[in-house]
Amino acid sequence: MNALILNPSHTKQPCTESLNLPPEEYSKFKYFQKRVIDFTFSTLLLLFSMPIVAFIIIRIKKESPGPIFFKQTRIGLHGKPFTCYKFRSMHIHTVTEDGVYTQDQDLRIFPFGQFMRKTRLDELPQVLNVLKNEMHLVGPRAEWDLLSNQYEDCIKNYQKRFLVRPGITGLAQVSYPYGRNIYDAEQKLNYDLQYIKSWSLLSELKVVYQTVGVVLGKKGL
Repeated sequence: MNALILNPSHTKQPCTESLNLPPEEYSKFKYFQKRVIDFTFSTLLLLFSMPIVAFIIIRIKKESPGPIFFKQTRIGLHGKPFTCYKFRSMHIHTVTEDGVYTQDQDLRIFPFGQFMRKTRLDELPQVLNVLKNEMHLVGPRAEWDLLSNQYEDCIKNYQKRFLVRPGITGLAQVSYPYGRNIYDAEQKLNYDLQYIKSWSLLSELKVVYQTVGVVLGKKGL
């Protein structure tokens, strides 16, 4: 929901190439460390966020009657699609026919939805995806399948981000604003490949720390 399919004017942009980084899949030991972090922080989030979740549900119902959750097909490990869960931040039936990216002051987004997107609170339901082993707590953003297909055609090495599971948060998410075109997608890919290639337990915890700063409004992107 954060980024919608390119319209014809965007598809005419020239293709770009990402940095030539050679990331690899996580070793068994790295994967084990990541899953420990996944389950530890996901469990803590579920336990301590219940009052926040209740407040979010009330605000969504008040400002925009309709479903609480937004479900969308995203691309995961090895290019396999899965259903991603988020709190709905847009009014229902407001996706434009040409499918443009979301913009500043986008009228499709209700006021509390803007707040959720800035603080990343709309991502909370993705904890369910983490527990289902479809996502990690930290990793590349889970991209919409329609956009992902177009990016693979235009951005060199884009498919390498599928060497690992996507994450609720990640280095690209805390380092770069929401994407709005192919150029932004390329810049975020560079962060993703850097994260995958240079993964360590310290870098993982650093992204978690930076994410807390985003949620608390210290670095709202």
